[in-house]
Amino acid sequence: MSRVDWLSHLLQMITITGQLEVRCTYGAPWRVAWPESAAHEVPYHVVLKGRAIIEDPKTELASELVGGDIVLLPHGSAHVLHDGSGDRPAPTHNRRSSAGWTFSRNDGLSEDLDMLCGRFFIGPPHDRLIRNYLPTNLVVRAMDRNGEERIESASSGLAILVELMRIESGSDKLGGHAILNALSSALFALALRAASESEQAPPGLLALAGDSRLAPAISAMFADPAQPWNLPELADLCNMSRATFMRHFQDKLGISAVELLTNIRMSLAANELKKPAMTTEAVAESVGYRSISSFSRVFTEWMGMTPGKWRRLARESR
Repeated sequence: MSRVDWLSHLLQMITITGQLEVRCTYGAPWRVAWPESAAHEVPYHVVLKGRAIIEDPKTELASELVGGDIVLLPHGSAHVLHDGSGDRPAPTHNRRSSAGWTFSRNDGLSEDLDMLCGRFFIGPPHDRLIRNYLPTNLVVRAMDRNGEERIESASSGLAILVELMRIESGSDKLGGHAILNALSSALFALALRAASESEQAPPGLLALAGDSRLAPAISAMFADPAQPWNLPELADLCNMSRATFMRHFQDKLGISAVELLTNIRMSLAANELKKPAMTTEAVAESVGYRSISSFSRVFTEWMGMTPGKWRRLARESR
């Protein structure tokens, strides 16, 4: 089976927009606290220059970020960014740009930090795909530790994108708001690509997609979710026995292939139910269900509401 661009299928399935909120230029000592985000929000930080410590106040786990590091927090966890000194932070001075983001600087004198902070917004109900299948913190690099781009890799594309974001956020030119938000959306896709290509892909969907043995199965499910796939067929695509396939899949993703297929189907169904011309019967068939009662039961379990109620709520919100 030919290789399928699973990431494009995923990003076409879910609606993601990005927004730059703050550009921080700080000297030590500095500290910024971010509260827990709403279910449909994913904070991100791009370290353009300098270093930062990102810390989870609940677990007290901390890690260092340096220039070129990009961190996404798919679970929207509360977190603190600081210089690591433990000293009382210097006062900050904020200025709002005409395009809507904030320039924030402080009176610190050493270890200059330049950092972009924003968030991605994921249209419901697809935020659960992101939270269930991505790690709490996802860190990727736009360049190596010597500050050089890695040519012919996802990271080289990230480096170019980050440089554009740096330039746009440093000016107050016409169209800056729209351009930066579009670049933020592209940042999400490039970060996922870079993470999946990493030799140490994080647990979850990215590690699963990067596993050459299991890639045929995930490609098949994303490419043709309406197909009545069963475990023996998916295992055959991967040249594995049924038991070996089930064990490897569960180890990588934490759920079964059948559960992933159901999540893909229900995500697509949620999109199709928003279309006035699509009947519930047509939606059920489009995602592989010949019985509308079976489809309605699974959708209700997955969404916590019937297809009809979801359709009504989607129309009202629009």
